[in-house]
Amino acid sequence: MKLSHNILDINSDNFTEKALDTFKYQAQNNPVYAEYIKRIGCNPNTVNTLDRIPFLPINFFKTHSIITAGLQTEKVFLSSGTTSQTHSKHCVANLSLYQESFRASFRFFFGPVSDYTILALLPSYVEQGNSSLVYMVSDLINQSQKEASGFYLDDYKLVADTLIQLDKSGEKTLLIGVSYALLDLIEFRNFTLKNTIIMETGGMKGRRKELIKSELHSRLKKGFGVSKIYSEYGMTELLSQAYSLGGEHFYTPPWMKILIREIEDPFTLLPTGKSGGINVIDLANRYSCSFIETQDLGRKFPDGTFEVLGRYDHSDIRGCNLMV
Repeated sequence: MKLSHNILDINSDNFTEKALDTFKYQAQNNPVYAEYIKRIGCNPNTVNTLDRIPFLPINFFKTHSIITAGLQTEKVFLSSGTTSQTHSKHCVANLSLYQESFRASFRFFFGPVSDYTILALLPSYVEQGNSSLVYMVSDLINQSQKEASGFYLDDYKLVADTLIQLDKSGEKTLLIGVSYALLDLIEFRNFTLKNTIIMETGGMKGRRKELIKSELHSRLKKGFGVSKIYSEYGMTELLSQAYSLGGEHFYTPPWMKILIREIEDPFTLLPTGKSGGINVIDLANRYSCSFIETQDLGRKFPDGTFEVLGRYDHSDIRGCNLMV
């Protein structure tokens, strides 16, 4: 059975129709999701609105292979984290669909990738291996076709010299980095950049004390000499990304939507403006699960954007214990 849509055909007018079509496909063809739906007492035939779709707790990706029955895994992506943690694994059946999603999303928010020189400062992700973020950034670097584009690991002198040279030449540059590495870079050298986008991917990965977003961005703005910091919101279990464009609000591509749930009653969705747990609909995740209950806290706004407020630690209380 194949789905009847392409993610690039999805828009605000047909999103609900495409999401319900995806739900019916996954409820029928994804064994883990189907079993979860059954265990919580949901009849897929009664689901006819977005608020009735069950969201799979993200911890299932640590304990199960979430993939459509009968499909072969083309690539397994693993989550980052310390060696003592259990990593999430995302079994991707169609890498070209992932490429289509992140390439289209980048164009949607930033224009042609060929306009940019892309510098990546993602040492922990590169060291870990099998990172979906590294896969995405590597592809974008190749698509940029610029000589200076590449991964710079922790060679701060080289990345600093390259940044300064590119910025002075007027070259549009994107520096994407994990938070702790960006902080390390501005401790190595301060900048005054005029033609560079600084984008953080969040997380200290155990290398530094965690900071609230406003404090992190304040330090980065001062250290790079820029007026705003961009952010990328993605995760191993998704094939789509949301981006903040210099503020606190994240924007999603047309095939991705955020819903907010009640923390104490995760099957109840909250209205716009209320804070709670973040649920993600990612229609690019068609051969895995498109409906994921994350461990992030957030708030949604009337224009469809959302804010990430942090994470909560008691998320293992429910969900996976139904089937583990």
